[in-house]
Amino acid sequence: MIFRQVVHDDLGCASYLIGDDKAAVAAVVDPRFEIDEYLELARYLGVRITDIFETHNHADHVSGHGRLRAATGATIHVHRLVAPEFDHEPFDHGDEFVLGALRIRALHTPGHRPEHTCFLLTDLRRGEEPWAVLTGDSLFVGDVARPDLAVERTEGARGIFRSLRDQLLTLPDYIEVWPGHLGGSMCGGPGMDLKVASTIGFERHHNEMLAIDDEQEFIDASVSKLGAQPPNFQAIVALNHGPLLTESTELPRLHPHELEQRQRDGAVVVDVRTDLQFAEGHVPGSLSIPLARGGFGTKLAWVAGDAEQIIFVGSDDADGRLAGALAASVGLAGRVCAGGLLADGWTSWSADERPVQTLERVSVAELGPYLERTAPSQVLDVRERAEYDEAHLPGSINVPWHDIDGIPAGVNPQERVIVICASGQRAATAASLLQRHGARDVLHVVDGGVARWGALGGTLRRPAALA
Repeated sequence: MIFRQVVHDDLGCASYLIGDDKAAVAAVVDPRFEIDEYLELARYLGVRITDIFETHNHADHVSGHGRLRAATGATIHVHRLVAPEFDHEPFDHGDEFVLGALRIRALHTPGHRPEHTCFLLTDLRRGEEPWAVLTGDSLFVGDVARPDLAVERTEGARGIFRSLRDQLLTLPDYIEVWPGHLGGSMCGGPGMDLKVASTIGFERHHNEMLAIDDEQEFIDASVSKLGAQPPNFQAIVALNHGPLLTESTELPRLHPHELEQRQRDGAVVVDVRTDLQFAEGHVPGSLSIPLARGGFGTKLAWVAGDAEQIIFVGSDDADGRLAGALAASVGLAGRVCAGGLLADGWTSWSADERPVQTLERVSVAELGPYLERTAPSQVLDVRERAEYDEAHLPGSINVPWHDIDGIPAGVNPQERVIVICASGQRAATAASLLQRHGARDVLHVVDGGVARWGALGGTLRRPAALA
């Protein structure tokens, strides 16, 4: 039997190539937009990809089912409730599919979305008992799915609770759990683990959400920990609903003069180099979203998803092309193809002696003197509100980084603004946003954030219960 997990690290998504090498057939479950790895694996294993299965209509990333079907002629299988705008084979709860010695059984598990389905796998050469379940966006390692991407959140949570109890938790403890997302994905909660798999038994005993037996208590817990919804998720759902997307993403190569002209016309320039490289010199008015950090596509959708044109600046063309592929995976292919990449990367900009903007950085350990000279209201904490409420610098202002669409109320753009988060990563993008919106003196706090400041002896304000 063939079983390969393919992880999209930037989005925290997991897809699967499954099949039977002796029958020379395989299927892909929840394919990502970039399909080359499936095709290469199929060639290496000597199998044909004959089928494509979707656990649900995804809201956080664009599916590769259209491109994979164009490349292989495979049949796309989706739950009947999806009713997409492309040719497909609908399935219902309990339907079974056989690929050689592999049997796939559909388990309808609504909640995350009404059509959500898990796939129970049996290797018929070894026995009639199933050995694994592909849980998609229902049960994760250490957590469960979020309930607010298709229906009202309490109804979604109710559906997840019942699907877990009526379907997944009725399976034997030895059944392996292979989820559709790993830690870092926006489709789950803070308990998601980076481990690639688990078992029903282990999750039954160690997953905090599964320990909640009362339906209302489960709903309350599920809703209370919801973070911000994935950006442009409704547009992604629409793309996945069809018609099929079959083209790859090709970005135009732009020279410095062309980039300047397009930027004047409203294009958003995104620098994908490290935040240190960005600080040392960048195209004036550009945003910092490093490729070297996870979640690039999601961050891009949040801060530049409304732009008609997006232009990438990297160290070279390869950076720009990778950024384009990640942008396509979150539904922004049209925006980046209308924009492009800076030909030859930052080298061409500096070689042309074009204007350069810099950004000051300071380590948390050296932050004290800067705070003494800066009004507390000029300290911008760009973490999520729940993080801010747990502990923050006294007098600081809280605006989550993805909500910065101008100079925040109460901040004077003519005076120094200190930008801090938990690690320095979110603060990098937030600092570039403030600079783009006209803040004259922005200081990016690096090498840690609020928690480290407290650990070093700095003053933090906490709720009375935690003080």
